[in-house]
Amino acid sequence: MNILFYLAPKSEVAYLYDDYTMRQAIEKMEYHKYSAVPVISRDGHYFGTLTEGDILWELKRREIVDLHEIENITVRQMQRKRDNQPVNVNCRIEDLVMTSMNQNFVPVVDDNGIFIGIVTRKSIIGYCYGKYKEMCQAQEA
Repeated sequence: MNILFYLAPKSEVAYLYDDYTMRQAIEKMEYHKYSAVPVISRDGHYFGTLTEGDILWELKRREIVDLHEIENITVRQMQRKRDNQPVNVNCRIEDLVMTSMNQNFVPVVDDNGIFIGIVTRKSIIGYCYGKYKEMCQAQEA
């Protein structure tokens, strides 16, 4: 099964550029109500994942009291606890399922590392549930 069937393309995904300021990141995440978003470079390469926790720890680490200071910090400069591991667009669905077990979305990149979208854990669970139902129906027949 081709994972493109489950892909939310880049054009439909909220993401951040690595040169965005911390303020821009916060505003975009707040607007979309996401707790984690992919980060890409201006040339389209997947850079990592920024989470709400990363933002909070960065504020604490830098001892930021005046929120105007966050306009001078880029996403690239921020420490991230963990990046969601990307998969290649040609990976097997089984690899996608395994990767999704520890992250709420899986970034998908092409052969050149260019970010093309994400597959959400919700869509992967839906795939697994569909396979489970098929198996149950086959056993009943």
